[in-house]
Parts: sequence; structure tokens; C-alpha cells
Amino acid sequence: MKLIDLHCHILPGVDDGAKDQTMALKLAQAAVEQGISHILLTPHHMDSHYLNHKKDVIEKTALFQRALVSEGIPLKVFPGQEVHLTGNLLDAVLTNDILFMDAGNRYLLLEFPHNEVPEYAEDMVFELTSRGITPVIAHPERNLGFQKKPDKLYDFVKMGCLTQLTSSSYMGVFGDKVQELTEKIIKANLGFAFASDAHNFEGRRFMMKEAFEKLVEREGSAVAEQFNLNAKNILNGEDVDTSDVKRVSNVKRKRFFGLF
Repeated sequence: MKLIDLHCHILPGVDDGAKDQTMALKLAQAAVEQGISHILLTPHHMDSHYLNHKKDVIEKTALFQRALVSEGIPLKVFPGQEVHLTGNLLDAVLTNDILFMDAGNRYLLLEFPHNEVPEYAEDMVFELTSRGITPVIAHPERNLGFQKKPDKLYDFVKMGCLTQLTSSSYMGVFGDKVQELTEKIIKANLGFAFASDAHNFEGRRFMMKEAFEKLVEREGSAVAEQFNLNAKNILNGEDVDTSDVKRVSNVKRKRFFGLF
């Protein structure tokens, strides 16, 4: 199965990901070795540290794609942004400075502040969905607000959002609590796609191959195939099924009984 990565930071020299083209090309080769064939390049945008305007990202992605071809690295990349949730988001949409996850401007990779789910988030989601935009919430399992109240994620999905889980969260890189919440989100059918959120070769690695192997083992090949199909559908601007979602609090953990 060729994998699609909807969120990574290997566009060189634009944020806290790949520092230069040499590092970016090495990361791209690592992605290919993981079985990834298509990547949405998503530098941070409007997060108080970085501004990566739409026009600039498109130009830099085209240059990077040419470098990949020149180096013989069989990876297709697309321009995107990890858009931070701020009060200025709608203005950025209206002034055409936002890159969506698909060419039809349907799906938007949206990052909530790390420490909370802001009170205005529901209003912003309503404004976006009323314009035909589907927010794809980036790594909700790592957000402290969702960690404290996981059922908030169900509410946002019912409002029209999708979610993108981080592959390394599923593999325990961010600790046991994040891993456990990721597993619960998957069990509740509130996780729709894996993405790497890869930044480097240390803690923020791809780990897509490992996450999909674990997903097959824990949930079955059909679920893993659906995750990758969902990623493809998002990239193509097509429908993703959200009809079978459950509250995280309704997920029952498996209990194991030993013999003594």
C-alpha cells in the first residue's frame, strides 16, 4: 500500500522543520523508504512564529519538486499549510492567502493552540463550514484541551470537522497518555487519517510504516486501508464518511485476565 502523508514539515528553510535543501532531500528519501508516495507540504502559517504565505509556498514547493526529480527521488509533493486557529483566519481565507489540502478548496488543515480548545473555536468552525470548508483538525490527541475533555472532539466532528492523527503519537513518541488517547480516538472512529508531522530525524520522524503496521494488527487491514483512502479523498477533495463516530467516553478498553 502506497501511503499518503497529509502533514509534514520537510519544505526546506521555512519553519522548524527541514533546515535546508540537503536535509529536506534526505527526509524525502526517508519518506520513500517508509512507503510514502505523495506528501502535502504543510509549513506553519499564522502561529505567531511563522508566516508562510500561499504564493511563497506554491513557488517553493515547485522548486522542491524539481529538486526531487533531479535527485531521482520518486515522491510527489503538493503545496499546503498548517493553518493556526486565530481570529484572523477568515480574513486570510477571504484575501486568498490560505492553501487548502485539495485543489477545490474544500479541506483545511487547522491547528488549534496546543494548550487549549479556544472558546471561539466552535464559532470559527461554523463560519468555515458555512462557506463549504471542512476543517481537518491537526493532531487533536496532542492538544491539552482534547486530552482533558476528549468528547469535545466528537462535538467538532459532528459540526463538520475531520481529524488527522499523528503516526508517532500512535507509536508512543509523545508518551503513554497521548498514545492511549490516540488509540481511543481510533476506536471511536473519530480518527480519519494518519500523517507524519515529520520535522527531522530525531523525535519528529515519519513513522508512517510503523503506525500502519500497528493499525493492521490492532484494528484490521480494512481500517488501515480506509485511513489511507481517506487521505487520498482529502487530497482529491472527495467525500469522507463520518457516519459511524462515537464519543471517546463510550470506548471500552480491553481487559486482560491472567491465570494465577
